[in-house]
Amino acid sequence: MRASITVSVANLCDTPNGRRERQLMLGEIVEVGASRDGWAQVAAAKDGYGGWVQDTVLGPPFDATHRVSVLASHLYPRPDMKSGNETWVSFGSRMRVVSADGNFFETHDGRYIPKPHLRPLNAPFADPVTVAQMFFGVPYLWGGNSAMGIDCSGLVQAALVAAGIDCPGDSGPQENALGTPLALGSKPQRGDLLFWKGHVAIAVDHDTLIHANAHHMAVAYERIPDAIQRIESQGDGPVTAHKRLI
Repeated sequence: MRASITVSVANLCDTPNGRRERQLMLGEIVEVGASRDGWAQVAAAKDGYGGWVQDTVLGPPFDATHRVSVLASHLYPRPDMKSGNETWVSFGSRMRVVSADGNFFETHDGRYIPKPHLRPLNAPFADPVTVAQMFFGVPYLWGGNSAMGIDCSGLVQAALVAAGIDCPGDSGPQENALGTPLALGSKPQRGDLLFWKGHVAIAVDHDTLIHANAHHMAVAYERIPDAIQRIESQGDGPVTAHKRLI
């Protein structure tokens, strides 16, 4: 059975009432399996990531037409910015547009969102790095995928999926699945991915990367040589792979 996420952000846990492993955004589609004590076992349609969500966050599936393309937005009960926002939505949230009213789109559930905050699903971003840079300063959150908190693999997945590139949810599968491997020590170019054991970053240019990391507890820029030295010196090892997407 298919369902959609009906809240701004739903934690995807390893067990009912367990540890958060990832998060699902409003409008994401999941395949629903077993249920237990108010929890449902699901697998995310975008990447197959499995876990448990509270069954109260699930609703009927729908065919999305647009995604939120700014870091965050709000949903309103009427096409009026003074009408009082009902909830916030993160970058990557999916919704179906059914009509337009002034500077607002009406969504399939009868709420309204500013037109400039949506992008058609068939119009992906051209540059995943631009997407990653939108998250600069967002707090680090283990297993996070939203504008309220995100981790290293969540940031890379958000950036690549928005650019029309399929991407797993964790850094290990990302290292195995994405891009073409380059020799370690190769000069990075914009969009390259650098992997460590349990960590991933995306190059902004030949000298700078951006990553969600626990050292800064935020999405931050860092010089590539400095990041390599710092990560190894803190005991997390050397770069394990350098991958080029294009």
